[in-house]
Amino acid sequence: MQFQTKILLLSFVASVVVSMIVVPILRKLKVGQIERQEGPQSHLKKQGTPTMGGIIMIIVMIAVTAFCYYDYTRKEQIEIAKNLLPLLFVSIGFGFVGFIDDFKKLVLKNTNGLSPKAKMIGLLMIAVAYTLVLTNIFNIGTDIYIPFIGTYYALPIWVYIPFAIIVMLATTNAVNLTDGIDGLSTSVTTIIITCLTVISIIFGIKEITIFGSILIGTCLGFLLFNLHPAKVMMGDTGSLMLGGAIAGIAIYLKMPLLLLIIAIIPVIETLSVMIQVSHFKRTGERVFKMTPIHHHFELSGWKENKIVSVFSLVTLLFCIIGLMVI
Repeated sequence: MQFQTKILLLSFVASVVVSMIVVPILRKLKVGQIERQEGPQSHLKKQGTPTMGGIIMIIVMIAVTAFCYYDYTRKEQIEIAKNLLPLLFVSIGFGFVGFIDDFKKLVLKNTNGLSPKAKMIGLLMIAVAYTLVLTNIFNIGTDIYIPFIGTYYALPIWVYIPFAIIVMLATTNAVNLTDGIDGLSTSVTTIIITCLTVISIIFGIKEITIFGSILIGTCLGFLLFNLHPAKVMMGDTGSLMLGGAIAGIAIYLKMPLLLLIIAIIPVIETLSVMIQVSHFKRTGERVFKMTPIHHHFELSGWKENKIVSVFSLVTLLFCIIGLMVI
């Protein structure tokens, strides 16, 4: 545990240092946030805030994971070093899709960015590759843990692969929807990743403990610059990367079903959009003032910091529940 703590602190310091370097560069390049006119009017003042901040997290993740890979290889713990690679791949892979979308919108000034079809194809390719690598190269098996019951259930491979892919795409989309106000997605996902890391400690899965520690430290360092009023926003680069990391870790742990509990806020954010769209199509009326649901609370008079605090506390509560039912 002492090494993991050092890695977390190293990631935190590296994230702060890289943020101090990258944020001014993004500001100088005028890679600024583009706010939707139909969004909350209070967000218009955020126009121009440096975004694509997910680059910061990706740089730190690659650097610290490379250091851990070297250290474990040097100590002849090749298995742990090797097992870090698919976790890094899936996180960076999803983040790269988000980076392309951000780059087109913010640098090339193509306001549409990647088309939804192109983005989905990119995410699908990463999800398929990760699932096939785990099942065919790392041979982790097709069993998943059933919360509350406390047992594993082996799925047929032809069921497991599409199931894992759907989990990854759904999680990534849910985390992306949660990224709507300063510090919200970073705070919520940091708590979720911490919960998954604690589970890895309980089950003795060292590569997840290491990778989770890297992510926690990286997110905490980034959060110093992302809390309201944000000096930098993560963009799709960051939100898709974090979504991919959470899904990738949950699948590696064989606990994708646990995400329904510990990722309750992203789940609610997604459901609020689905409910709003379906109800509006049927009746022409809205259930919420605006979706995702954090905007509903904004328009109801909640300050951004209050939303982040409440949503983070709810996430923490459900993560505790998740730990109790494994």
